[in-house]
Amino acid sequence: MKKTEYHIEKMDCPSEQNLIRMKLEGFNEIRHIDFDISQRRIFVYHTGKLAEITSSILHLKLGGKMIASEEVESPQFEEENKQRSLLWIVLIINLSFFLLEIIFGLFSHSMGLVADSLDMLADSFVYGISLIAVGGTLVLKKRISKLAGLFQIVLALLGITEVIRRFIGIKAMPEFLTMIAISAMALAANTTCLYILQKSKSREAHIQASMIFTSNDVIINMGVIIAGILVHLFNTGIPDLIAGVIVFTLVIQGALRILKLSNK
Repeated sequence: MKKTEYHIEKMDCPSEQNLIRMKLEGFNEIRHIDFDISQRRIFVYHTGKLAEITSSILHLKLGGKMIASEEVESPQFEEENKQRSLLWIVLIINLSFFLLEIIFGLFSHSMGLVADSLDMLADSFVYGISLIAVGGTLVLKKRISKLAGLFQIVLALLGITEVIRRFIGIKAMPEFLTMIAISAMALAANTTCLYILQKSKSREAHIQASMIFTSNDVIINMGVIIAGILVHLFNTGIPDLIAGVIVFTLVIQGALRILKLSNK
């Protein structure tokens, strides 16, 4: 078996990793793909067709470059069921808190909570695409990715529109206690999720991507908590609106990246 190492310059989010997996899934010679997110490298374990595999990676135009290829003994790879179980845990937590945050966000008039809920939903889309579309064709996976990206953009734009409407006219004050309480619960859930993923010590792409997403969610949760405190201290809803705009913008950026990659 050969182990071929590639450097992927533009691999900086789970979307690129999903795209690489989809591009290479037609090669029966590939036994395993290992991703190193921090170094932007992938390791392909295969039994042949080196030129074709390399050509497929370069065709993605992600700044791919082959570093080395060597003969290795067949390694023991992580069990797929274990990886899928961890991803299901993260997916369920994200979907649960999407519902919790959007419900309490609407009732408490907090755009920060609503925006955070959409961030949770955006993360769920990435995990769901990996889990639901397993075994599907490349065309099917790209279509699912495109629909997910478009849906995220529509929701985020609606959110930004509501922020603008509130800023110029509606003076509804968000309930800061609800903002802080729900965000604290989400923070606890994401911290627990991060602990579970780190404890797995997995180097698989989706698990590492989940850790990155969850780490970002922790930061966003803390941001909404701070916004809630500022709402209380200054008796104004502007900190909540600012938090909403920032998170909505992050959701749109992620969705645009998904759309761009799904068209390759």
